[in-house]
Amino acid sequence: MFRRIDQEKWERKEHYKYYTQKLPCGYSVTVRLDVTNFYDQIKKRGLRFYPAFIACVSRAVNGRKEFRMGKDAEGNPGIWDAVHPSYTIFHEDDHTFSDIWSFYDEDFRKCYENIVRDMETYKDCKGPKGKPDQPPNFYCISCVPWMDFTGYGTWVPGGEPNLFPIITFGKYVDHDGKKELSAALTISHAAADGYHTSMLFQEIQKILSEFSAF
Repeated sequence: MFRRIDQEKWERKEHYKYYTQKLPCGYSVTVRLDVTNFYDQIKKRGLRFYPAFIACVSRAVNGRKEFRMGKDAEGNPGIWDAVHPSYTIFHEDDHTFSDIWSFYDEDFRKCYENIVRDMETYKDCKGPKGKPDQPPNFYCISCVPWMDFTGYGTWVPGGEPNLFPIITFGKYVDHDGKKELSAALTISHAAADGYHTSMLFQEIQKILSEFSAF
């Protein structure tokens, strides 16, 4: 469900107005995540890294209202009750990719199974959009498993930055006895500030570090 924001009572009213009308800008942030515990746990459980990581990030994204923002048909800002991951799958035969999406569930196992099932169902569907009927309440997440990067940027030339987060992560690497992974987030400044992004990444790290609790 989409809930329109009462802008007269909204703490971000002036910030939203400023970053959508006077200075419509977005920003990208890249951080380093420790995925040592997460990696060990999924190996013990026989889980796949990519769908498990998407499920964990989706839990963090859905935990903060700033990353569930959208607009209604009249352009009014609001908050979705939940946002679903839209992610990429890679086609080995022709080196193209397709976007597919899965329903989010706060239960890790159900969310993971939704993603794995959709990956298998749509693995041979080619083109930019592999799964039809994407809901309006989504966020983007993708992986660049061939590269360990230190910075990553996404933008829309001549357009407005997106209110929903775009998250991209690279391959995990061994460093000082730990497994680390770079992850980047791009979002409109109207939706979230540096504080909110910091809190999101802290929550993602907490979920990964405590993964055995699920």
